[in-house]
Amino acid sequence: MSNVSTRKRGVPNPLQWIGAAVLGFFTEIGRLTVFSARVKFAAFTPRWYVGQIWRQIINIGFYSLPVVGLSAVFIGAALALNIYEGGSRYGAEQFVPNIVVLGITRELGVTITGLMLAGRVSAGISAEIGAMRVTEQIDALETLSASPYRYLYAPRFLAAIVSLPLLVLVADTIGVMGGWLVSVYGLDFDSTTYLRNTLDFMT
Repeated sequence: MSNVSTRKRGVPNPLQWIGAAVLGFFTEIGRLTVFSARVKFAAFTPRWYVGQIWRQIINIGFYSLPVVGLSAVFIGAALALNIYEGGSRYGAEQFVPNIVVLGITRELGVTITGLMLAGRVSAGISAEIGAMRVTEQIDALETLSASPYRYLYAPRFLAAIVSLPLLVLVADTIGVMGGWLVSVYGLDFDSTTYLRNTLDFMT
């Protein structure tokens, strides 16, 4: 009797909450999938706004260099210092350059770059596109028969594809040099030997 009265008063069933949450989740997944497919189709169709792509490469790639480089140099320096502290207990200090170059180039370089881009670039793009939606600039583009997917979304997507590998290369190089700085000027490593071991061990 209590269940019947609860339903009559309009109190939702917990199963209804779960079902609504699951349906909402899959709805958002579907919308994201359709949006991503349309962006990729617009990006790889050879009708590009070259000026927009170049502008976004500057915004995404060039303006991310300071934060990526600063993060990479400190990660490389901290990695070298901690490896030295651990290896010195077992007489394995000579392996510092080898482990630093492997750790930076295989994992940490791309991780740092991805996190920095996700934090700086993605948030900025979301805010910019959201502001354009609120101020009806996207509707104005559609009124002028300019596809927002080609003019707004595809240039940012292509710029990220171009910029991300270059930023990873920069992060790898600066991260390894951060380990070199700490090792040579703080841990009394020989600079030539450190760089030779780094180059010999890196494949």
